[in-house]
Amino acid sequence: MNKLRLPTYFISHGGGPWPYMSGEFRNNFDKLEQSLSEMRAELGNTVRAILVVSGHWEEKGFSISSGAHPGMVYDYHGFPEYLYHIKYGAPGEPELAKRVQALLHARGIEAGLDPTRGFDHGTFSILKPLYPEESVPVVQLSLDAGYDPALHLEVGRALAPLRGEGVLIIGSGLSYHNLPAMRGKEGYEPSRQFDAWLQQTLIHSSPKERAKLLLEWERAPSARAAHPREDHLIPLMVAVGAASDEPGAVTYHQTDFAGGLTASSFRFGDAPSSR
Repeated sequence: MNKLRLPTYFISHGGGPWPYMSGEFRNNFDKLEQSLSEMRAELGNTVRAILVVSGHWEEKGFSISSGAHPGMVYDYHGFPEYLYHIKYGAPGEPELAKRVQALLHARGIEAGLDPTRGFDHGTFSILKPLYPEESVPVVQLSLDAGYDPALHLEVGRALAPLRGEGVLIIGSGLSYHNLPAMRGKEGYEPSRQFDAWLQQTLIHSSPKERAKLLLEWERAPSARAAHPREDHLIPLMVAVGAASDEPGAVTYHQTDFAGGLTASSFRFGDAPSSR
């Protein structure tokens, strides 16, 4: 067992299958890609497996991908045909899936195993640049479709022991996710306002205050303008719950995404390279 306590992350995962593309669309994600490269460097060889909580998988209750050889979920629309045949070939890890289930059950949180679930783009869009060798085992955990912040914080607390077992916990979403507004300039100011609240909450608030503010996230400036549906925000709750009282830090910040949107990613706990 790895005694090193890994940090947790909330990553703004970008759009669609961007790592498999080239040209102008791909260039939108240059800063995100650089942050993932830096994340890999700070983690070094400390990660034996990855647990991703993706904003692109929700169920009534919780489900855990438990197949040994996950397929793909092409959960995006309007892209060139070849992007519906790409493959991220990392293995699953059935034993880790059972461990996740046991930890949740110990807290009274029901969760089922799904041996057929493949990697959605909330997972492979970040893992392709992060672990391009596709050799680190990956398990996904769904959101509960009720989007209860308190429940997802509790899920994170239940999963915290994995951090000492070489399992990297990633919440994959977007700090700003309002697709209609992203097509023009309407989202520029709301994304900036909500991001400023995230920075204050996640970095400059005490752990107790951080959790309290996340429970009341809808009171934040431009909250619903930033997240009409909170599917891309709720993975943050799991990452924060698993972080306990450890500090937050920004790992990616961009104020000119897609022209003028503000987006950020966060780490909770110290990077292994800094210890």
